[in-house]
Amino acid sequence: MTSTATEARLARRLYELRLEKGWSLESLAEMTGISRASLSRIERNESSPTASLMNRLCIAYGLTMSRLLSEVEEQGPEYLRLAEQPVWHDRESGYERRGVSPPASQFKGEIIEGRLRGGALIEYHAPPVEGMEQHIWVLSGPLIFSMSQRQWRLEAGECLRFHLSGPTSFHAPDEAGAHYALVVCR
Repeated sequence: MTSTATEARLARRLYELRLEKGWSLESLAEMTGISRASLSRIERNESSPTASLMNRLCIAYGLTMSRLLSEVEEQGPEYLRLAEQPVWHDRESGYERRGVSPPASQFKGEIIEGRLRGGALIEYHAPPVEGMEQHIWVLSGPLIFSMSQRQWRLEAGECLRFHLSGPTSFHAPDEAGAHYALVVCR
């Protein structure tokens, strides 16, 4: 599946979610701090949302980014070949997200592969679901992860587990970037 097809389904799903809630573009703009024009372009698939904008939309809809993205992917089999794993790119921040084991109704966990180009920084102002258990395992790095007032520098092979709260950020300080696995538990 191409990312173009995924982005088209994402745009359609975001539009559907807004209609299901009975929200206008103006009210969603007020809730998320995203301009009405940007929301309109995203819903018409004229623009792809950044990771930060996706997080704001997920907070408004009460969904994790993984859950939202799983809604636009076809329900997959138990065994997913590499080519079948959905990939989403935030071209602006240099973030690539692969759903290695995407969310499914019959499973409580999911595995996400994240890649950040060198110098990339992704900031989320709030968690989509407060208190959600997560684990970051750095495959190559380093990766600097911040949550609320705390910060960790994780090197290859190191793991951090936590319950998500407050603002967070992921930063790849080295030129080579960072590659990590994120395990999300419902």
